[in-house]
Amino acid sequence: MLLRCSQFLILLFLLVPTLFARRTHDQSQSSSGFNVPVEYYKLPNGLRVVLSTDHSAPTVVVGVYYRIGFRVEPRDRTGFAHLFEHMMFQGSQNLGKMEMIRLVQQNGGILNGSTRFDFTNYFEVMPANKLETILWAESDRMRGLGINEDNLKNQQGVVGNEVKVNVINRPYGGFPWLDMPQYANTNWYNAHNFYGDLKDIDAATLPDVQQFFKTYYAPNNAALTVVGDFEPADAKKMIDKYFADIPSVPEVKQPDLTEPRQEKERRDSKTDALAKRPAIAMAYHMPARNTPEYYAMGLLDQILLQGDDSLLHAELVKKRAYTAQVQGGINLLGNMFNYNGPMLWIAYLFHDSNAKPDDIVDAAESVIAPLRSKPVDQAALDRALIKLRSDFYDHLGSLNGFGRADLLASFALFDDNPSRINDLETQFKKVTPELIQKTASEYLRPTNRTVLVVEPKPAAPAESKSGR
Repeated sequence: MLLRCSQFLILLFLLVPTLFARRTHDQSQSSSGFNVPVEYYKLPNGLRVVLSTDHSAPTVVVGVYYRIGFRVEPRDRTGFAHLFEHMMFQGSQNLGKMEMIRLVQQNGGILNGSTRFDFTNYFEVMPANKLETILWAESDRMRGLGINEDNLKNQQGVVGNEVKVNVINRPYGGFPWLDMPQYANTNWYNAHNFYGDLKDIDAATLPDVQQFFKTYYAPNNAALTVVGDFEPADAKKMIDKYFADIPSVPEVKQPDLTEPRQEKERRDSKTDALAKRPAIAMAYHMPARNTPEYYAMGLLDQILLQGDDSLLHAELVKKRAYTAQVQGGINLLGNMFNYNGPMLWIAYLFHDSNAKPDDIVDAAESVIAPLRSKPVDQAALDRALIKLRSDFYDHLGSLNGFGRADLLASFALFDDNPSRINDLETQFKKVTPELIQKTASEYLRPTNRTVLVVEPKPAAPAESKSGR
């Protein structure tokens, strides 16, 4: 369900609500005047709850985010976080297999789930008058799953097939979102195969599933977000009714995710028997979240990579014609806000065979190096800020407010502060040309770079025919 999520969002995009919702008394107004209503509290069992009203459309988004993602899964159970995402649709105490999906669809809603670096999420977009229905359903599967051996075996097969379809049997499968972390990182948690080895997935037992649920799918390891057309007082009563008596569990000890400073460029290659053209990806380790340099990297991403006016597009596409498109960004499984831990900034492209990897890296370096040697032009920085704000607003309004729910849940889960959503613009506006240069000097240096090349497998020579 991971890779289908983005396609799902595009196909089911609904009316985009206005972003300028009314302000409540407990928010501080950002300097731009933009403000998202945020009401944040915790239940006694530790469940983080974020409410954000928007009465512009008669819909609500409910999102439940659990703090278990790809990189914090157990060492001997690679791919287990993703397998469990599938298991959460196999039935709960009062809803049988697939009944959650039918419940949502028969009430005019849509739903999905995904596994990311640091969380697994489940969300629904519903008519506003069905808020209580979906809160009950989400609480029912948080209380306990109704899984059996047949469901487990079935989903092991589904996940195994998904790995084969999306990675093993697909040209460029896993490139670069799955491949690059394994080459650029050294800490196992950041560097293992997130989709999972098929033998690990097949080895999962019913007790494993039950223990995984008890460990990670508890209220004190989760955030619940409600966004849309509702009254907060009514929502609070419903949430208390359905979630307050779900017991908490002992806190999960988070693994050490730190990565050492990279001191030497890494270069690797892999052969892809299904690929028709070569491909190359360049990755740089990111600054820590919420630091001044982190915000500067967000703007460097806009300057270098995002849009037809970006420096890499101008150099690699327009000037040198190596490719038709340069892609990438910060966190290829989401955005620069919804992760917690080490991250890579990645640029990648598919190119013609007459373009050599060294030439592509040198061309990219030719536009990156000036950013390290002198402050960027203020006009370029202002343009990057405008582009970033546009992308940010687009995300907030996507799928009738799911983008807003996504950031609120992430900030609640990782920072205990969903109101950060109203401070982001201010932080980006603090970035100066001098900070851009400082950040580029440390994080866009060649010794912080990992280069991964995908080489098509040469075609087998044709057999000669006798008599010719």
